[in-house]
Amino acid sequence: VQLAESGGASVQSGSSLKLSCVARGFPVESHTMIWYRQAPGRQHEWVANIYDRGTTTYSDGVKGRFTVSRDDNKNEVYLQMANLRSEDTALYTCGVQIGSSHYEGQGTQVTVFS
Repeated sequence: VQLAESGGASVQSGSSLKLSCVARGFPVESHTMIWYRQAPGRQHEWVANIYDRGTTTYSDGVKGRFTVSRDDNKNEVYLQMANLRSEDTALYTCGVQIGSSHYEGQGTQVTVFS
């Protein structure tokens, strides 16, 4: 199992950004894919899920601004982020639970400046 995130950047507040997560070794359509983030000095934080059936859930802090989606043909998962705020600055990772094992990628850095 491999997960590789990309798309992070340094952007101005109010901007939009789309993160990608390429998955290898398993089909994303058959698993719940999870986006997390971790800001310096803060705990690892859950951001959003996309379930095998395609339904999605979001943390209160990103609901209405972030959208998670996937492309089953490319075996990729995405996090579309809009109206970014300084508090969204973090290292974003995607993860999956397969059986008793949890996997996460190395992450992609998002920095939002005023």
